[in-house]
Amino acid sequence: MNYVQITVENLDKEHICCAMGLDKDPQVASKKAWLRDRIHEGLVFLKADIRGKCFIEYIPAEYAWVPIEADGYMHINCFWVSGSLQGQGHGSELLNRCIQDAKLKNKLGLTIITSAKKKPYLSDPKYLAKKGFRVADTAGPYFELLYLPFRDDAAMPKFKKSVKEPAIDTKGFALYYTNGCPFNAKYVPLLEECAKANNIPLTVIKINSREEAQNAPAAWTNYALFYNGKYITNEILTEKKILALNQSLAGK
Repeated sequence: MNYVQITVENLDKEHICCAMGLDKDPQVASKKAWLRDRIHEGLVFLKADIRGKCFIEYIPAEYAWVPIEADGYMHINCFWVSGSLQGQGHGSELLNRCIQDAKLKNKLGLTIITSAKKKPYLSDPKYLAKKGFRVADTAGPYFELLYLPFRDDAAMPKFKKSVKEPAIDTKGFALYYTNGCPFNAKYVPLLEECAKANNIPLTVIKINSREEAQNAPAAWTNYALFYNGKYITNEILTEKKILALNQSLAGK
């Protein structure tokens, strides 16, 4: 199997595995624009040369759009091998290439944010544990910062204190999101329309910079939904799910 690294030069012609449409699709356009601005910071998007979700995306932790303290590490933003492509060695190959690249760049190790139990849009913690990752830190309500150190004396990375117990002051629903996930370009506007049509209080905050992301109120910045100040989920919600969630929470 051949693997392709996305570069500024091939970004326009290559598909990105997490959004398979044409460039005029807002999901593809938003993700590619976000990638273009990150590549010069050291971001690597490596994918199998097939049409399917089979890729790893990583960046020096100092430039990662997450509230962690992990100087000297390489942070994995997203690592995804879809069901039909699993069991063929793609995950191991992508991770091994990431490890080799990080070592060549003299990094201390790798970090990745996941959860104690498998959650949507987060990498499988059991798989990562089998690959040698271990828990460095935790943040409410279910996030774990895993790390794979390359040296015994590597400092342990950690979440910023501000996200250990995530909470905000906003009433109703409040959504923080980035263009790091292409699906937001589709589902955030649908969520806004649904909330407006059903008189659901919703405040939407788009995170537009690394600095904003690193000081966000939740560990997972691609999509962080709060309700009356309490963190609810990282799952990107459809209209049906937000209506059901609103009904459930409003009844409490």
